[in-house]
Amino acid sequence: MNFKNIWEKLFSYNPPLEYNFNIPENPIDEGQTNSEENSKPVQIFPSIDVNKEFIQTKYNTLINSDIVLREFILNARGKQYHAFIVYIDGMVDSQIMDDFILKPLMLRNRNNLFDGPQNRVVSEAVANNITVRKVRKFDLPNYLMNSLIPQNSVKQVTTFDEAANGINSGNCALFVDTLPLAFDIELKGFKQRSVDKPNNEIVIKGPHEAFVENIRTNTSLIRRIINNENLIIENIEVGKITKTKCAVCYMKNITNDDLVNEVKYRLNNLEVDALLSAGELEQLIVDSNILGIPEVLSTERPDKATKYLLNGRVIVIVNGTPYGIIMPAVLVDFLTSSEDSNLKVNFGNFLRVLRIIATCITLLLPGFYVAITSFHQEILPTSLLYSILASRASVPFPIIVEILIMEISFELIREAGLRVPSPIGPTIRNCWCISIRSSCCKCSVL
Repeated sequence: MNFKNIWEKLFSYNPPLEYNFNIPENPIDEGQTNSEENSKPVQIFPSIDVNKEFIQTKYNTLINSDIVLREFILNARGKQYHAFIVYIDGMVDSQIMDDFILKPLMLRNRNNLFDGPQNRVVSEAVANNITVRKVRKFDLPNYLMNSLIPQNSVKQVTTFDEAANGINSGNCALFVDTLPLAFDIELKGFKQRSVDKPNNEIVIKGPHEAFVENIRTNTSLIRRIINNENLIIENIEVGKITKTKCAVCYMKNITNDDLVNEVKYRLNNLEVDALLSAGELEQLIVDSNILGIPEVLSTERPDKATKYLLNGRVIVIVNGTPYGIIMPAVLVDFLTSSEDSNLKVNFGNFLRVLRIIATCITLLLPGFYVAITSFHQEILPTSLLYSILASRASVPFPIIVEILIMEISFELIREAGLRVPSPIGPTIRNCWCISIRSSCCKCSVL
């Protein structure tokens, strides 16, 4: 087997010509029919047994160890109803569930035990020795919402998809017999990282808070800074499977409506199965360009995001990612820092000029070095030219190859520092730097 066959076997894929399955005659029609059936939401049934069987099938409770289905008897105005709750173990607060859900519904107390006329009388009047009472009709859903579930966030849902969305996000779903609806009760209690200092955008003067992976914690950080009712935060779900929540933040009286509509249009029209990070979202919504010029800016600082919000930008926060995406971004945004507004004007402008000079050096220095040392040596002083020639006397590569090796070496050093485990990362970096200094004239000159 020659080298070509080995290479093709390792890095290429040749699909087989025959498969052991049959394709239907009209796959398009059948696929459209299946997609229409799957897209149609299933309504919750009045029968508790049917709902229970549907939930058990939907969540595979026989093999899923973290899906909890708790059945109990619900007491409401002297009557008993079969009910059950569904939640994911580890994502809800068990203490809150016991105190504010199960105890009010299961235990017999004065409110839910008796169903006498005194509990239903709205008004009473006496005329000619005749007592006229206006009795309120007993409504079980409203009675549960207003009297038996002492929780701040409760809503009624009528489809299994809505109930499943709440369960997957850390809520609890309550199903009651004879009711063609369910109660989505917020009981989130999963562990999450607390607000910490930013690791990448470090400043001396300014706030020391950074975004976390929880979307509600991130939006609350922005709300705490902008104490204004014109701050709008809209939720949009992206991903057919993951249904990742994305928060679109903007100022209603400042941000251009066309910009807001464009951002929401691009988010709502993403036909993807999963969205796991803000980096993936950034690649999906920006316009493609050959040069790879960035069009959005990401930040981990709430104060920086707030500053751009007040300037009329749109911020998108993805659940599960400690970064916010600023849209759109211009060249000046990449040359500014969060600390500039906390410094004096003269010193802040001086730092901006330094960043511009550093950007020009980063982009143009390798090309200038090759052009001057190869074609325009007369520009260099004689002593510096002799030093460069003496250092390159033992290098067997042209200057352009030397520059490419240096660029690749620096990228390898960066990747080694980021990806290699911390106990051996500094050692590998030091070894790389020593080897590069000893073999390359560019390091010795610079």
